Amino acid sequence: MAAFGKIRLTFPPTTAYNPKMASGAPGKTTRHREEHGNMNSPVCTSGTLRTFFLIGFLFLGGCATTDPDFADPRDPLEGFNRAMFSLNDVLDRAIFKPLAQGYNLIVPSPVDKGVTNFFNNLEDVTSAINSLLQFKIGHAATDLTRVVVNSTVGIGGLFDVATRLDLQRHEEDFGQTLGVWGVASGPYLVLPILGPSTGRDAVGVVVDWFADPLTYLQDDTVRWSLRGLDLVDTRSDLLNASRVVDQAALDPYSFVRDAYLQRRRNVVYDGNPPPEEQEDF
Repeated sequence: MAAFGKIRLTFPPTTAYNPKMASGAPGKTTRHREEHGNMNSPVCTSGTLRTFFLIGFLFLGGCATTDPDFADPRDPLEGFNRAMFSLNDVLDRAIFKPLAQGYNLIVPSPVDKGVTNFFNNLEDVTSAINSLLQFKIGHAATDLTRVVVNSTVGIGGLFDVATRLDLQRHEEDFGQTLGVWGVASGPYLVLPILGPSTGRDAVGVVVDWFADPLTYLQDDTVRWSLRGLDLVDTRSDLLNASRVVDQAALDPYSFVRDAYLQRRRNVVYDGNPPPEEQEDF
């Protein structure tokens, strides 16, 4: 199971983050096609129809699983969300999970750690901006210091020297910032590839995209290659978590949803959330 959550592009377990997925969103795969003529040929047309029927089946199947008597008020779009969860799961099992497993098999552990550190260093920039917006001046100062130390002494962020100096990460994002400002979480959503989210966090993903230093790289090939590497690295770090969900959860969709919403409430309130009935959804 995968969900690209970072919202780190967090892969939460499979839906498709979280997601740290699939944030997001992965490396490139190439499919060789036999020659069947042009795109208007009967073979291509029937393949397209099959694709549409498959997507329609997933959406109808998701809607059919929703029982009004047991509906979760946080998840009014459960039919759509379950369909998207299933679609993300298919994509994860077919593409993202195999890529992550191959990555783990090929890449030495020290190199893998360096890659993770590199992307964490970039995320500290976004975290610092959001800490300022939340008026957490101390956190913002710490995050900026981390960026300076790891980008210099840590050789472009490949080594996390700052943590050894007791400069801890805070991982703030704009979804949390909106929560601190009093914006309600809104309905639970499952986004294509990115996985678990809410109405509020979906807005946060868009804003954080523009706060991400990678967005401003001029070379498209380098920028998208790094985003793909980030996604695969994130998914590989969550292989064990997705295995737990696959083996232990009777309903993986509900398990991922409840875990995601609980974690997001916790981080918005810095580990001290109010009783759930006091929060508006």
